[in-house]
Amino acid sequence: MSRSAVHARLLRQATFASLTVACILIAAKGVAWWLSGSVSLLAGLTDSLLDGAASLLNLLAVHYSLRPADDDHRYGHGKAEALSGMAQALFIAVSAVLVAIQAVERLQHPQPLGAPGLGIAVMLLALGLTVALLLFQQRVIRVTGSTAIRADSLHYRSDLLLNSSILLALALAYFGWPQLDAPFGLGIAAYILWSAVQIAREAISVLMDEELPVDVSSHMLELACSVPGVLGAHDLRTRISGAHWFVQLHLELPGALTLTVAHGLCEQVEQAIRAEYPRAEVLVHADPQNVPAQQAEA
Repeated sequence: MSRSAVHARLLRQATFASLTVACILIAAKGVAWWLSGSVSLLAGLTDSLLDGAASLLNLLAVHYSLRPADDDHRYGHGKAEALSGMAQALFIAVSAVLVAIQAVERLQHPQPLGAPGLGIAVMLLALGLTVALLLFQQRVIRVTGSTAIRADSLHYRSDLLLNSSILLALALAYFGWPQLDAPFGLGIAAYILWSAVQIAREAISVLMDEELPVDVSSHMLELACSVPGVLGAHDLRTRISGAHWFVQLHLELPGALTLTVAHGLCEQVEQAIRAEYPRAEVLVHADPQNVPAQQAEA
């Protein structure tokens, strides 16, 4: 199976797993909140409802991003993942606001909690499913580098803290401190909002064609210059689109080389970079060293 086929299969599996976990948690938290009235559980339910919507959107976006390049999208459809990340950030921010409103209302009008034991059981289930999903998502991210799965993983990592906080709040209520439920809900809301900002920043960097990290770019130039016959490299440009990195650079080659030899050196540079960074699609322009740089770039 080709690398691209493996990536596509993993991305589809990750999005289906995320949606499945969200649906299970929505059902479990909904029952537990209805019986207990806990604002912390309501925070978890609200977050899971928006997780479900975000996961569905993520599934659709990843499916679209995997479509091959066509006449209207020569660089593929990878930025659909970044758009999905922006939508997820919006969903998560809305959930934070809703949870904060409920927490403030509960601070103003305290209410006793019911069935904290059921809530604790549900949160243990939520923690187990979330950890399993995160482990799978980290494997997918390592293999594919997907922006959408990374955004999904980031908000499920925030869910891990969210669910742990809810579990602690319910345990305290079980042992006689129900008044801490609302403050926990307010703190959780603040953390969810911070997570939304992190997801939005990463998605914006992709949509705005932000360069790859400096250490990666420097290493690519070193790889290019390590090919025998290459005199130098400059004007490296990079950007990210979905699981792909697009890399462009200029090589400095002896002006007396034949076109065939120069082309062969360009291919060797492409292969050297792709060997280290399989996600990269490399475009190389050859500049004869004995021609002024301004004329070579014209």
